[in-house]
Amino acid sequence: MISKKALNTPSSGIRLMYNAAVKYENVLNFCIGEPGFQTPEHIVEAARKALLEGCTKYTHNAGVLKLRQAIADKLKRENHLDVDPEKNIICTTGAGEAILLALLTLADPGDDVLIPAPGWTNYYGHLGIAGLNNVTVKTKEEDRFCPRAQAIEEALTEKSRVLILNTPANPTGTVIPESELYEIAKIAEKYDLAVLADEPYEKFIYDEQKHVSFASLPKMAARTVTINSFSKTYCMTGWRVGYASGPEEVIRGMTKFQENVSSCVNAAAQQGAVAALTGPQDEIKTMKAAYETCRNLLTEGLNHIAGFSCIKPQGAFYVFANIEEMGMDSLSAAMMILDRTRITMAPGSSFGKDGEGFLRISFCAGREDIEEMLLRLEKEFGRK
Repeated sequence: MISKKALNTPSSGIRLMYNAAVKYENVLNFCIGEPGFQTPEHIVEAARKALLEGCTKYTHNAGVLKLRQAIADKLKRENHLDVDPEKNIICTTGAGEAILLALLTLADPGDDVLIPAPGWTNYYGHLGIAGLNNVTVKTKEEDRFCPRAQAIEEALTEKSRVLILNTPANPTGTVIPESELYEIAKIAEKYDLAVLADEPYEKFIYDEQKHVSFASLPKMAARTVTINSFSKTYCMTGWRVGYASGPEEVIRGMTKFQENVSSCVNAAAQQGAVAALTGPQDEIKTMKAAYETCRNLLTEGLNHIAGFSCIKPQGAFYVFANIEEMGMDSLSAAMMILDRTRITMAPGSSFGKDGEGFLRISFCAGREDIEEMLLRLEKEFGRK
């Protein structure tokens, strides 16, 4: 009665930990990427006003033109991408749906997709749903988990069709240097690869690093689908609004799939997203400053606790902590830590086999929670 595809699609280890925490009291949750801030008031008000004015109907499958225009303006202003809002943009139910729709449009079942590992857990689920194969691009902790052009070329297969690039990266916080992006662009052109540039953490970059959209590089716009989301930047995780920009024929294909899957993004949420892009942006700076403080506190603290070590991430809001000294797999370690300290962390195995031996710890919850977490860990495991 149940399909093999459904049976073989794994549940995320992140959700496993989240659900396991329910039976405990006084739990500190660091296993999901949930910003500790609320959606800015002007965004909420825009959606409320839209609902009261009757914005409760279907919209264009690709999203209301007002939102697509706001996205196009943002992409030109901030990412140096010149796109037509009517031809090159689709609004989706979160960035996750955008990635799945893009994969369905760019590749056929049995094709290979290159994913730098460790990679976001949902990539692997998307591949299973689309009938695509994962080809791992190896990275190294000592190289900040940065995917190198040489490693991408070495991983190529005859059936490689798509390369996923996530910068800043989840779970590692990697920011791919502009110089390396140029080298990767040469590989994409040489082997005619489509590129999914997944960029939802673009606003959260530290240490004077900078974000460069892959599609802005010479000749890359024609082969790149840029994915983004309102979830992290504007604390709208539950609103489920994302978007993709790319070549007209790709967006057309994605729109046809969306028509048959979800029809369109929630109408009022789209109006909130318009307000997000066109309204005040000050709260982003406030969030970034808070996250940077939490990052510094967490990395310094973890590196003094027995069994943990980590590099300081340059972007996003996760630390990918090495726990190999604990001598157990990452899921067992995460469960043990939950049981002993009432702290949830995401097992590294959730992010592919190359994530084994690590735990992902979110630092977007707030300084007080991080301080309490460090106290609990030090009490349980001791200092180095």
